[in-house]
Amino acid sequence: MQLSRTGEAKPIKAIRNAALALTLSLTGVTMTDPSLAQAQAPSPATTGVLVILTVKTGIAREQVMAVMPDEVRQTVQLYLDGKIREWYSRADGRGAVFLLDVKDVAEGHAIMDALPLAKQDLVDHEYIAVGPLMPLRLLTTKP
Repeated sequence: MQLSRTGEAKPIKAIRNAALALTLSLTGVTMTDPSLAQAQAPSPATTGVLVILTVKTGIAREQVMAVMPDEVRQTVQLYLDGKIREWYSRADGRGAVFLLDVKDVAEGHAIMDALPLAKQDLVDHEYIAVGPLMPLRLLTTKP
C-alpha cells in the first residue's frame, strides 16, 4: 500500500476526501479545493423525484378516508406500471412519501396531480429531484 506525504494510506485519504465532500455538499457549503471541485460533475442527473405528501391543515380524517379506496387503487396501479419505485407512510401520520421513477419534477407533478386526493385538493405535495450522490465520483478518480 502506497503512503502519501502525510503518512496516510492513499485509499484512506480518498475516502476521507469523499466523506468531506459529502458532508460539505449535504450542508450546502461549496468546496474550495480545486482538485475536489474538478472531480465533481456540475450537477447530478435526475433519476427520480421524491414526493412528500401532506394532508392539508383543517382537512378532517373522514374526508381523506372517503377518498382512500380510489387513491389506493390508483397508487397501486402506478406502482405496477413502474412509476412508483418506493412508498412509505409518514411516521407522524400526516401523509406519505413516494420515490417516483420519473425524469423530472414536471412528470412527478403530472402523476401526483392526477390522483384523487390531489384532485379534491386535500393534500399538499413537496417535490425534490434526486440523482446519484455526486461526491462518490471522487472514489472513481485517481489521486
